[in-house]
Amino acid sequence: MTSTPPPRSGVPDGLMDAFWAYERALMTDDLEALDRLFAPGPATLRGDAAGLLVGHDAISEFRGARGGAPARRIVETHVQVVDDDHALVVAVTELARGGRGQQTQLWTRIDSGWAVSAAHVAVPPPALDTRIWRVVGDPLVPATAAGALAGTSVAVKDLYAVAGQRIGAGNPAWLADAPVQPEHAVVVAQLLAAGADVRGIARTDEFAWSLAGTNAHHGAPPNPRAPYRIPGGSSSGSASAVSLGHASIGLGTDTGGSIRVPAAYQGLYGLRTTHDLVSREGLLPLAPSFDTVGWLTRDADLLGRVGEVLLPASSDASGGSDELVVVPELLALATPEVADAVAAAVPEARRESWELPLAEWHDAFGTLQAWEAWQQHGAWVEGRLDTLGPDVAGRFRTASTVTREAADRAQAVVTAARDRIRDLVGDRVLVLPSASSVAPRLGAPLDDVRTATLRLTLLAGLGGLPALSVPTETADRLPCGVCFVAAPGRDRDLLDLAVRRETKPLEP
Repeated sequence: MTSTPPPRSGVPDGLMDAFWAYERALMTDDLEALDRLFAPGPATLRGDAAGLLVGHDAISEFRGARGGAPARRIVETHVQVVDDDHALVVAVTELARGGRGQQTQLWTRIDSGWAVSAAHVAVPPPALDTRIWRVVGDPLVPATAAGALAGTSVAVKDLYAVAGQRIGAGNPAWLADAPVQPEHAVVVAQLLAAGADVRGIARTDEFAWSLAGTNAHHGAPPNPRAPYRIPGGSSSGSASAVSLGHASIGLGTDTGGSIRVPAAYQGLYGLRTTHDLVSREGLLPLAPSFDTVGWLTRDADLLGRVGEVLLPASSDASGGSDELVVVPELLALATPEVADAVAAAVPEARRESWELPLAEWHDAFGTLQAWEAWQQHGAWVEGRLDTLGPDVAGRFRTASTVTREAADRAQAVVTAARDRIRDLVGDRVLVLPSASSVAPRLGAPLDDVRTATLRLTLLAGLGGLPALSVPTETADRLPCGVCFVAAPGRDRDLLDLAVRRETKPLEP
């Protein structure tokens, strides 16, 4: 609850009335009053730990989607008058859930009265951000030996076995049924033996069947490089943990793009490994024909050091070339700003037109993925669809209708596509967008973005090829990714390429 303090001398008339009207509107989620009490126009500002919103419309959209502010009361207010038409109000808040925060507001007198023209909100951070982590420690599992990764930490996607923990797969009902794992997944054990600590187990989209990262049960992990936008999935928790600096390495998986998409959306480096090159023992599968191990980092050097640990020595040399090839038909699947950013990142690349039956390949990929997902999880999912988020439930519902005959037809298309893609790539490096757009805003429709992105990412998936996402940005300075795809086993070549192409830190 709030209480109105006595008037203060020197405070402009009507200012504190407007301040308390705003506070009442905030606590009752009165969106109309909140809109009225924030100054109109594109220069109005609102910032918090998640990021900065610029413009009245962006602020209004944010308030309309968040479902109200945390309950609190005002315990102190301080006013500094700038002039007759401007004043700074700093308020100390006490949250009902505990802890104190502050809000700083620049109030401006406009034709309709006083309105906030700039605001910054600070609240106590949660002890554990459950959008990012299912369980976390300091560390959760310490390194088992000294090695090349000493001093680093890993966010493990909640699909990998961690000894003494359960695999949650992004779904509370699955977690409740899951057994405690007796030993680590092979890649987790390898990272620990190389000196890395496991910081914790990071959230994933349910059963890794999404590219969005907006888990229906736990919410979307934040995207610090593109605030108020989706993080990218399904390795969303691992990506956000790395992007925020909670962990050095994000261990994830990539079936249809789940390393490359969050890497693109959050300005990270990410590698999807050659299919079957890195052990999947101890990994909960989605579609084994396409599932691969992958990881994300903030810099290319660490990405490569992880590769030295996880990639088999037999993949050291492949004899491939460094020639880069850009296919205009693939660039055209991306939005103009992303296509321009990708093209600008590789001006030396050769342009080559390819005729690709992407719609047919997309259908075959989706059919075979659905068939395999149902073979893996259908027995558990059937009768439990109501425990899944709407998007993933819909995918499993469709998967339940795929027949063996349809799966066999899809497999034939996938096999032919794999041969065709490998022939086209050859010993060169294909360059394409890692995702079809920048990260969509939270709450935006995603069907068209998902379809366009899958038609880019499925080339590596169908081909069983390694794919590296390197960060770049659009003209508006939003992160996006340049994806480099090479022949099977050329994972180390791609990691070397990442180091050579690593960009300098962004200028402020």
